[in-house]
Amino acid sequence: MLKELLKEKNLPPFLSREEMLEILQREEYGYLPPKPERISWTETEQFIPNFCAGRAISKKVEITSCINGKTFAFPAYVTIPKKEGKHPFFICINFRDNVPDRCLPSEELNDYGFAVLSFCYQDVTTDNGDFTNGLAGVLYENGKREETSAGKIAMWAWAAQRVMDYAQSLDNLDQSRAFVCGHSRLGKTALLTAATDERFTLGFSNDSGCSGAAISRGKVGESIDFICEKFPFWFCENYQQYRKRETDMPFDQHYLAASIAPRAVYIASAEEDTWADPNHEMLTCVAISEVYEAMGKKGLICEDRLPKAGDEFHEGCVGYHLRSGCHYFSREDWLKVIKFIHKHF
Repeated sequence: MLKELLKEKNLPPFLSREEMLEILQREEYGYLPPKPERISWTETEQFIPNFCAGRAISKKVEITSCINGKTFAFPAYVTIPKKEGKHPFFICINFRDNVPDRCLPSEELNDYGFAVLSFCYQDVTTDNGDFTNGLAGVLYENGKREETSAGKIAMWAWAAQRVMDYAQSLDNLDQSRAFVCGHSRLGKTALLTAATDERFTLGFSNDSGCSGAAISRGKVGESIDFICEKFPFWFCENYQQYRKRETDMPFDQHYLAASIAPRAVYIASAEEDTWADPNHEMLTCVAISEVYEAMGKKGLICEDRLPKAGDEFHEGCVGYHLRSGCHYFSREDWLKVIKFIHKHF
């Protein structure tokens, strides 16, 4: 059934990782900003030695990059368990700078042994069409950009990679278990982050839907036409040409998830989140399995049907679950991805 549904989509065939990322950046997200010429970080006065009832430490770090001779800085928030050893860690692209946060259960994650490095996406650049502030203001003179210049999602992904630069300086983090995650628009960002940076061993997207984890051809709910009308600044200007022309695109979202292979990818959906279209999020997982299998890995291992609430497919390197409820980053989503991580890492 699932392969027949995919065949009906007439998806563009997979290319090399480099070719797929070139197309995605040129046609959808814009080219990620260049790596900084220099980068440094300083710990601020917000150091808490006994965070989470004394089981972890917490600190705020200012990350400063030099790009095209200009300086740009943004804060990140770090919690690390006190337990000895190297800890797996999440870099969480978050909507707020709260630690913990309603989308980021820092204490529970620390108790499971994970360090968490998070940042508020709007500390990087605002979530609107203003390209004169933050990182956008450093990149674009007078806020003007070209057709393939980075949209806001690409800028937030670049920032997550700078947090990864900082994470690599910490001796108590396990670089072989480096995970990036985000919800909704930031789930799209997490996938792009992992796709373009091989230091991440897992890309985790929660309810990312249109222009994220969900195949666009035949998708219900949010469409490219709608997202380009309401959020054109998330993408490069070239993406506008595909409004109501999904079948003409030389790519689809299976290119994004496949670019993470052979590293692990995890897609989480919610039953009532029809705007994101859970069926098409799962179909992406099915589609990319052939890429994993060609690399000697297991892709999505599941029954030959569309998902139903309560499903969790954790056997392969492509993980998926569908929980009940609406569009939200819940404790259940976190617990299921932790279960997947414990199985594979």
